[in-house]
This record gives sequence, structure tokens and C-alpha cells, in this order.
Amino acid sequence: MRTVFDLENKKRKLKELEKEIQKPDFWKDKEEAIKISQEIAQLRGEIAEFDELKKELSSLKKEKKVKEFEKKLKQKELQVFLSGKYDKGNAILSIYAGAGGVDAQDWATLLLRMYERYCQQKGFKTTILHQSFGEGIGPEGRIGTKSVVLEIKGNFAYGFLKGESGVHRLVRISPFSPKSLRHTSFALVEVLPEIEKAEEIKIRPEDLKIETFRATGPGGRYRDHRETAVRITHLPTKITVSCQSERLQGLNKEKAMKLLYIKLFDLRKKEKEKEIAKIKGKAVDISWGNQIRSYIFHPYKLVKDLRTNVETSDVEGVLDGKLDKFIETEIKTTNKITN
Repeated sequence: MRTVFDLENKKRKLKELEKEIQKPDFWKDKEEAIKISQEIAQLRGEIAEFDELKKELSSLKKEKKVKEFEKKLKQKELQVFLSGKYDKGNAILSIYAGAGGVDAQDWATLLLRMYERYCQQKGFKTTILHQSFGEGIGPEGRIGTKSVVLEIKGNFAYGFLKGESGVHRLVRISPFSPKSLRHTSFALVEVLPEIEKAEEIKIRPEDLKIETFRATGPGGRYRDHRETAVRITHLPTKITVSCQSERLQGLNKEKAMKLLYIKLFDLRKKEKEKEIAKIKGKAVDISWGNQIRSYIFHPYKLVKDLRTNVETSDVEGVLDGKLDKFIETEIKTTNKITN
């Protein structure tokens, strides 16, 4: 347990930071002071979690409780593999419907639901920042999705989800086919770390095109009669971001600007070949031959990760958020490769 928690280093780091906050000029740099305060809170929480597990371990008697404890310890052990600069932080997950028409748009909606349920099981908080709806109504009244941006908040959210970046392939009998033909659909998942303003990213006001519009729901129905949603285009790079999750225009603009910083930061990292795999991964077409995982409903049931060869026939369970087997194996495999 001490190895998993890296307890001694955490206690040493906590003492160093607690000395920092005692300095008279600690709040002179407000942004840095907030970061240090947040790190102190996180370290205190992790140390308290160790003490709690230690107490729990000493009182274990029943087999069921032992299994529950082993599960908790396994989750902490996984965090040892997540030592990247942004692994401990929040994530921005985007899904884009690819080849496959309305089937692909329905597939993007299914993936959105899958990740929302996975995050719920992990205790992560999710917020849809922007969603572009497609045509057609799928099974169970699902509305198609052309693209969606999901904000995910929680400890190690980026670390756990960053390996989900890539093309996801679905094979099933199409609910949109009059002849019930088998159809293959694709969607691209992109996972980026949530970052604060980076010093190397400079955004000039004259480089921005800011538009407001009414936040809409499926089928174009207005959720708001005011133009509270915000779309920002960065003219030099043509990057466009949108946010419509908040009721106030100012808050939507603030979140859209944060998304723009993240996108520009990622673009800067892409220019440095050594950083590509750490932040976003190789850019690929959302089509055949580039998928990281296949979800097959017909002629048999199988979900298979093409990077780790992990597979299961429980397709419904996976789409209901049971992704631990895939995500944990990918984390450990990637760690072996990079180390």
C-alpha cells in the first residue's frame, strides 16, 4: 500500500508546500497561490485516503469486504501508471460522427451515453458543453449526434480516458435500413487535458470572431429565447469552438475561451513530434482501417480492442459504461511501452 500511494514522497511534498503558504508574499501571485492550495488539498486527501484504507485493512474479516478492499487498492495501483503532466486533471472528450450517415450519428450518441455512464461509475462529473444534432431518430427515441463536446471533472479523469482517443467502429443491423441490412459506422473520439492559460499561448482579440446564437435542442427546438450560446473562431488557425451549457452568455464565452486555449495548446504540441502521442495522438480519418476498437452486434456479439486484444461478448454491458477492462489494460500496456 505504501508503494501504491507513494506515501513518503507525498508527505514530504506536503510539508514543502505548507511552508510555502506561510510566506508573507504567498498571495502575491494569485494564480500560483491557487494552484499550490489545490495541490495541498489533493495531497491531504490522498494521505487521508491511505489512513482510511489502512484502518479498513485491519478490520477486514468477511470475504466480500476483502474483495471490495482489493478493488479499491487496484484502482489506486492504476494511478501509479498515470504519471503524465496532465493525468491527474480533468478532461475534454469530443465525439465526431464519421463515415456511415445517420447510422454514424446514432453511433456517436451511443458513445456519448457510454462515456457518460462510465464517468458516473467513476464518480466523475460530466457536462455537455456543446452538441450538434443530426438527422433521424434511432432506437429508443435516440437523436443522432454530429459532434459533441463533453467536459469531465474528477481526479485522474484525463489519465483514465486519454487512451480512448481514436476511431471506434460499430457493426450492426441498421435500424435505419428498410431491408434490415448490416451496416458499419465510425466515430472519432478525441480526449484532451483541461489546462489553464498556457504562457506560450497568446490570443489577440483581433484574431477572434465571436458569434452568439440560441442554444438549441434536438430537432432545432429552442431551449432558450435569448442568444446565450457562444461560438468563437480563431481566424489564424480556423479553429472553432462553441459552448451552450450555461444560461448566461458570459459564462459560455468563458468556457468557449478555455476550449480554444486547449485546442491551440494541442495544436502547438502537434508541431513537436515527440509530444504528439502524449496529448492527442496521430490524426486519422474517421473510416475503415484506422479504428482502435470494434463493437460488433451482428453476425455475433463482440467488443475487441485492436491495440491490446482485450475482448468481450458483453456488448450491451460495454455500451452501458463497463469499460474498466479495456481502459486498465491500455493504461498498463502503454506504460510498459513508454518505460
